[in-house]
Amino acid sequence: MTGTANDNATVVGQVATSGPERGARSEKAFSLPDLRNLVKAGAVDTVLLAVPDLQGRLKGKRYDAHHFLKRVAHHGAEVCAYVLATDVDMSPADGFALTSWETGYQDLSVQPDLSTLRAVPWLPRTVVVLGDAVHQDGTPIGIAPRQILQKQLTRLSRHGLHPKAGIETEFVLYKGTYTDVELAGYQGLRPLTNENLDYALDHDPVSDRFMRRLQRALAGAGMPVEAIKTEAGPGQVEVTFPYGDALTACDRHLLFKHAVRTLGLRAGLAATFMAAPETGRANGLHLHVSLWSKAVSQLNEPGREHDLSEIGQHAIAGLLAGLPELVPFFAPNVNSYKRFAPGSFAPTSFTWGRDNRTCAIRVVGRGEGLHLEIRVPGADANPHLALAAVLTAIDHGLERKLVLSPEATGNAYTGGGIPMPSALGPALYAFQNSAIAQESFGVDVVEHYARLAQLELAHDQRTVTDTERQRWLARA
Repeated sequence: MTGTANDNATVVGQVATSGPERGARSEKAFSLPDLRNLVKAGAVDTVLLAVPDLQGRLKGKRYDAHHFLKRVAHHGAEVCAYVLATDVDMSPADGFALTSWETGYQDLSVQPDLSTLRAVPWLPRTVVVLGDAVHQDGTPIGIAPRQILQKQLTRLSRHGLHPKAGIETEFVLYKGTYTDVELAGYQGLRPLTNENLDYALDHDPVSDRFMRRLQRALAGAGMPVEAIKTEAGPGQVEVTFPYGDALTACDRHLLFKHAVRTLGLRAGLAATFMAAPETGRANGLHLHVSLWSKAVSQLNEPGREHDLSEIGQHAIAGLLAGLPELVPFFAPNVNSYKRFAPGSFAPTSFTWGRDNRTCAIRVVGRGEGLHLEIRVPGADANPHLALAAVLTAIDHGLERKLVLSPEATGNAYTGGGIPMPSALGPALYAFQNSAIAQESFGVDVVEHYARLAQLELAHDQRTVTDTERQRWLARA
């Protein structure tokens, strides 16, 4: 661990002194000339070119830094198209229009988005750059998560608006590596901590060391956290990031998850972002969203800092009407639906309220700080897709000037609002038949992600679980 930290401390330090933001603490990625200087100085020898896959993971290749500068930076690279047409196990599967056995599993091109170039201090002498998936003729691949979000950002701009977003997410740390957990048959999981440490400030040495290393690594990558806290669940941690550009927030979140897993393994810990890693446990991914026109927030009524503007009311009304049809974009797996339980702090219906954590949409802040906390996505969601669903629903409300229903007061678990789907099957049916999804995303996108959901359902339906054996082996 010490060697890794020192290696990339050199990278970050050299970027700080040679980059365009000299003398200031920049949260921006560095430039291609910066990378050339770092490679020449021997501070960087590896470039990760990554594309977000359907599940919200980084997929790509490790390149020798000299080769990247010479061949890849401006011309892109090829990967098998199935990285955007496969299940979580990376199993080749038919039924996708993008690629299949019938098409021979052809390549797609990944064009580096050089504005995302940054050091990753949790890996020695390494930088990462995210890429956009394009066809061989250079046209964007519409089903790619980054492209889906970018399209919704463009649609929202029709109203003269752009969003800002901040993400807070939860995960659980277990003792032992992923290999240890697998060899144990995923039984007898031991959380890093056993008690409720929500808002605790007295942490054990292992937890404290992990959180410090994570905070330091993210800051070194130009992704400083707003806060890190332990949560109520054993071994549960929550990380909150500052507000900023919507696409950047989602890009950074994938790098954050990469850092958590990497640093966890070095500490002998297995991190999970499952929505419901254990019965009665829930990991959320809360999206904090506001709408801006130029430098002015549009959610609050001018001169009345606690009141929603007409735009704010239409936006929430759109979320309540649209999100129920777009659930597979923020609850993509069979496990996702086990998070939605009364008293879990995850919503069970689509309601809104002011500073009310039992609602799906929580209105918080005041004045220009007034914003919407969308509490429906689980930590297993792809942030690009989850935010795209949110922006689509907001656009739906703005376009049709939907009237906002009364807010939920008190315990929203007791009733009111459209109920959350009970399982992936009903959610998939609503998604496939959604006029909002068809209009906003297009038929190709709906069919692609419907196929992904069908693969998850098929896997669940044919797999016998330990729970089934425990319940039925001696009783059937």
